[in-house]
Amino acid sequence: MNWFECKVSYEKIMENGVQKKVTEPYLVDALSFTEAEARIIEEMKPYISGDFTVTDIKRAKLAELFFNETGDRYYKIKIFFITLDEKSGAEKKTAVQMLAQASDLKEAINVLDEGMKGTMADYTIASVTETMIMDVFPFSSDSKPEQNTSDNKL
Repeated sequence: MNWFECKVSYEKIMENGVQKKVTEPYLVDALSFTEAEARIIEEMKPYISGDFTVTDIKRAKLAELFFNETGDRYYKIKIFFITLDEKSGAEKKTAVQMLAQASDLKEAINVLDEGMKGTMADYTIASVTETMIMDVFPFSSDSKPEQNTSDNKL
């Protein structure tokens, strides 16, 4: 998957009723910067009344993303995969970034550990940081336009 962090700027009505210009980051799965921009515009249209601008798009280097329906935040987790150099016998650490959806830091670690269960590689967690990411839009079959075939007409 190719993840892109897209920043969207718009007028948001705050809890106290005041309108404030905000810029919020979102993640989209896309093949290119152009597709990422098109996808974030499409995904945001139903949620934002009025004008909004995509102010920034950058590639998010994520090895894995772990979803958790109950989580309302996204945590970036840096882990080190530990491998053994067969020639020297020395431990080698390879750093990768992952994202876990969770309600708090402890749950983020649990979501990561659960997601990594099938992995045979040894790893250690180097850091866990709460991100400002508001939502994630993976590329799913649901986002493709429905085919109008005679089969679904009754």
